[in-house]
Amino acid sequence: MTDNTFFALLRGSVLDDVDVLYISSPFTEYKHSTELQVNISDLWWTIDDAEREIVFELHVKTTGWIALGISAAGGMAGADIGVGWIDQMGTVQFQDRYAYNRSRPVIDYTTTDWFAVQGREQDGWTAIQFRRLLETCDSMDVPIKSGTNILIYAYGLVDPDANGEISYHESRRGSRILPLRYYIDQLPETEYADLDSFELRINHSVPVADTTYYCRVFKTQITYPTKRHVIAHKILLDSDSREFVHHMNIYECDPSAQFDNTNLPDGVCDDIRDQISLCSSTVVTVWSVGGDEIMTYPEEAGYPIGGDFTVNYYMIELHYDNPHLISNRRDTTGVRFYLGDKLREHDIGYLTFGTDSTAQALAIPAGADRFIVDSYCPASASLNIPKSGITVFCALPHTHLQGKPVVRIKLGDEFATRCIYDTRNKNLTTRGGGRTKDEMCIHGFVYYPRMNNLSMCLTHNDWSAWKRFLNVSVENFDETALQEILVKIKWTPQLVAQWQSFYDSTARGVTYGQSPFIIAETFAALPKYQDLEPERCSRACHTQISISSILIVLLARKAKRMFL
Repeated sequence: MTDNTFFALLRGSVLDDVDVLYISSPFTEYKHSTELQVNISDLWWTIDDAEREIVFELHVKTTGWIALGISAAGGMAGADIGVGWIDQMGTVQFQDRYAYNRSRPVIDYTTTDWFAVQGREQDGWTAIQFRRLLETCDSMDVPIKSGTNILIYAYGLVDPDANGEISYHESRRGSRILPLRYYIDQLPETEYADLDSFELRINHSVPVADTTYYCRVFKTQITYPTKRHVIAHKILLDSDSREFVHHMNIYECDPSAQFDNTNLPDGVCDDIRDQISLCSSTVVTVWSVGGDEIMTYPEEAGYPIGGDFTVNYYMIELHYDNPHLISNRRDTTGVRFYLGDKLREHDIGYLTFGTDSTAQALAIPAGADRFIVDSYCPASASLNIPKSGITVFCALPHTHLQGKPVVRIKLGDEFATRCIYDTRNKNLTTRGGGRTKDEMCIHGFVYYPRMNNLSMCLTHNDWSAWKRFLNVSVENFDETALQEILVKIKWTPQLVAQWQSFYDSTARGVTYGQSPFIIAETFAALPKYQDLEPERCSRACHTQISISSILIVLLARKAKRMFL
């Protein structure tokens, strides 16, 4: 949701008065719970597979309206929203809403699928229990499917007015990415209180700029003579500046990297790019808005430190998003790593698929309701995978505004990543890049056992193909020249179709490996694969809908192709 977004209600459905209970306790027992916002909002839920239904309970520190929505792509547009409040008579008012765009969500005129069960208002808090089918077969609802679900939430300070409209939520909103149907409850930090730990934290003023990538290199202080395993980590978000933190990557620096320990690189990433070139490819972990702040690793694996593990430096890359150019904010965001008492069987690694984050790889036309970008990683890249294979235990898709499995990956596998973008709200080309208004097509896998020769496999469009398609005769055609063309394009439906055809058939370059040993290959076109046919939705028998999302990752085997 964006700052120019607000909810509006016309009428509310009414429930009978309910008994007043202590507000901090939920109405019933639930299988799962999470804190959406510290000291502000708590969420409980239970999946009833027999009834194909989910029951939520939302508590928010307000005496106004509260809202929870399921978002198709992480924003307001296309979100399926339940909005409720407790009126002056102590009755529950609740509405099924749908957001066509970033303006007022409308009443779902097809069917009502969100139903309040009970609610109360006490001690400055509002609590409402409500339910919904996992799949409603309603075009104005978002299915609650296997895998990750994007929740959005918001609240107001007062009840709706006499006309049923509510005030704009301003900054009182947020989002969380949760696998609702297969959620693993996070252990509280107290579980790790007696363990050894170490932190990487920045201390930097939030830049007064729309978008900034800030980088800082750290010298490790780890001196353990034998290897130990990190078994969990916590993202440390500064409460005074967390609204500006879009995402954060923690990188290993290549063991060959050398720095002046009295003057380590620290500043805007682009300004120190030459200094940090050996610290930008091998990921330790990532966090993005909506993600869990505590991550617990599987019992059989941990991240290695000490002993013969030769990483001497780490780097934090932090994406600040400050569209309103707010000044005088300091940020101390970072990460804390917890060390187990016993060495585990496997070391953890991180593997990235997708496209480069450049205009060469991503140039998305405006006015497209479904623009598809495919990328490919050949079997030659996976020859570095051990014969026993690797186990992926966490998948982290990453796109921007337009856009936990357990999987075995084997030697000789091929990989395809598909990103689908909706740019009907834009007039200009969306280019690949780090800014929030740019786009990415990245999918990170956390896996074990760790490989030391493969950390990424990324795709881009071949420069010669770009020149032919754009009819450019300039010999040294590069990123700058391409961007100059892209910003001037006037998009039409015909041109969007031509652009999609180009992306479907163009030559691609693929780079894979691990710094500083990177291999490059070129393909005349990407291999074709057959998508799985979507199942038709049937509310009567509760059939699950197709795999259709902002990011679909495909694992394709030579003899057999299968979706992750």
